[in-house]
Amino acid sequence: MLNHNSKNYLDKKIVPFNIKSVKNVEDLLVNLQNCGFQGKNLGIGLEILYKMVSNKDILTVLTLSGAMVPAGMGDIICSLMENKLIDVLITTGANIIHDLVDVFSNIGHFIGSSNIDDNELFNKRINRIYDVFLPEDKYTIAENEILKRIHTLYPNKNIKTTPSELFKLLGDKIENRCIVSIAAKNNIPIFVPAFSDSEFALNLIKYSVREGYDFQFDILEDVKKYAEIIKKSKKNGTIIIGGGVPRNWAQQVFPLLDQIGEIKTMGFNYSVRIHTATEYDGGLSGCTVSESKSWGKYALDSRFISIWCDATIALPILITGLFQRLELL
Repeated sequence: MLNHNSKNYLDKKIVPFNIKSVKNVEDLLVNLQNCGFQGKNLGIGLEILYKMVSNKDILTVLTLSGAMVPAGMGDIICSLMENKLIDVLITTGANIIHDLVDVFSNIGHFIGSSNIDDNELFNKRINRIYDVFLPEDKYTIAENEILKRIHTLYPNKNIKTTPSELFKLLGDKIENRCIVSIAAKNNIPIFVPAFSDSEFALNLIKYSVREGYDFQFDILEDVKKYAEIIKKSKKNGTIIIGGGVPRNWAQQVFPLLDQIGEIKTMGFNYSVRIHTATEYDGGLSGCTVSESKSWGKYALDSRFISIWCDATIALPILITGLFQRLELL
């Protein structure tokens, strides 16, 4: 039973949010730390993020699921990489192909509506991502531009590689600013665990059928490559947007290293997670960081926060506050 007279419970009062004390987004987040619910969690997220990215000994892994690029969050990822605030990107193939659509078609996504006749959209060959529209011809532009670069990279059409290596070589062939090109320029590996689950993979299949390419991807080699990166780092942290395969693929590296006897200390040391999934249905996207400790995915003394919020709200606020604190704006 809660002891209301205990200093352990009542040592800090709520400080009502005072809009007059807020001069910028960093101030907003700092003030929220003295409030409750997800506002407090968002404010705490700033402190943990700052701790991660301001220490060069901490390797920072960003996992990205959901339709973040179509929703307009791609430039945030670019800015994080340009300022060397993340060291590894683990994402869905969908975010990669949408990034390429934008760079090759001068932003191929359009503000739409969720209240729409989807039959009519299909007849007009317009794809809908909730309230974002993506015309099919923008996909075609990206498909053709990727193929041009595939022709240059692999003239013999027999390709044995890893997804991460393909993204690195492809990024080197893209002149304009996008996630793939910036990652390549800054030697930030891009891992796409569910590689076949995207329009990007469908394009490769079409190149095989129409152009005679023979793609053979070693997906396990990317697991080993990522494990080597983690093994060499002193401390590690995660920034997790959503859940899904990117999240667990990033975290499972510690059980792997433990099982093959190649690591002395277990688990990530820090984590900031933005998601809307719940714990009680047993789904992995709702799995808590605390639950992940039981698998050795996070250190027993790890510092972490989970923010239950739409990432298109929390992520821009959090990263803007971080950039202000780092004096990057």
